[in-house]
Amino acid sequence: MSRATLRHQIATITLCVVGAWSMGALAQDNSAQKVQNASSETCTNPKPSNLKLSGLIVGFSQSENEQNPFRATETASVRAAAKAAGVKRLLYTNANDNQAKQVADIESMINQGAQALIVAPNDSTGLQPAFEQAKAKGIPVVTIDRQTAGTACEDFITFLGSDFYAQGKRAAKALADATGGKAVIAEIQGGYGNTVESQRTDGFAEVLKGYPNMKLAAAQTANWSTTEAQKVMEQILLSHPDVSAVYTHADVMTLGAITALRQAGKLKGVTIVSIDGTKDVVRDISSGIVAADVETNPRFGPLAFQSLSDWFAGKPVAQKQIMHDALYDKANAKKSLAAGAVY
Repeated sequence: MSRATLRHQIATITLCVVGAWSMGALAQDNSAQKVQNASSETCTNPKPSNLKLSGLIVGFSQSENEQNPFRATETASVRAAAKAAGVKRLLYTNANDNQAKQVADIESMINQGAQALIVAPNDSTGLQPAFEQAKAKGIPVVTIDRQTAGTACEDFITFLGSDFYAQGKRAAKALADATGGKAVIAEIQGGYGNTVESQRTDGFAEVLKGYPNMKLAAAQTANWSTTEAQKVMEQILLSHPDVSAVYTHADVMTLGAITALRQAGKLKGVTIVSIDGTKDVVRDISSGIVAADVETNPRFGPLAFQSLSDWFAGKPVAQKQIMHDALYDKANAKKSLAAGAVY
């Protein structure tokens, strides 16, 4: 290799790391998010400041404990994207499932000089006081993962996340395929009061209408908790010993359900479908314990910072950017794990 060629390659790599915030810069990353569809409605900064990401103070409000692999990966993605963009300072807070704390966290970051905010809402309502403060100071807000009440272009410039209703539908179809359309089902739901739980419930129920031999015997919340899910599964098995299938709204709860089923000696006789796409559960697919897992990709960092960059430059930002999520099953679980697509 000539010195000129080497210099050219080094320059190309440097440009990709420092300056590239397009999706093309992520094309070779098997774990990178891809936008499946974006809304035609957009938000555009009425007074473009042309501020660059480098040198900015950005606040990130996380909603849940990072023992959850989804949240840990989400935070790592935001931190890595902030570093790659040269952000002057990334302010980080974690509400730990406390809505009032999240409002206070966001207000605190605004008081510390945050010039932009990335927020993973804890709930579907309740952030309005914090949004009002951000709006008053002209601070753009990007919401990720969960939708929350507010007006696009006023309270936030975009929402990045999955189609949770479609996820519920895909989970139901996967369960129908795995059971031959005949099952007695236990549904372990996420925490009530947010769009993730309600839409995953409704999407699943919609598809079940087309399968008369798939009966929902029990549906109960486990609040996104492994220990709660284990207790819920134990209770359901006592009331409905004929359960032959389990649908859970999140992998962390699937792990609890598996423990309960194993202890009851019923693991081999129950078909399990989950949502999230974490390594633990995708490994369980490859070993035959779980039938399928609908991915929810938590790597929002690059897209969040791209949206902020476009906003400051006066470019239109889609109000909703819905991610493409994979479906892991026996056919692709091992390959996906080996490719590093699973978190």
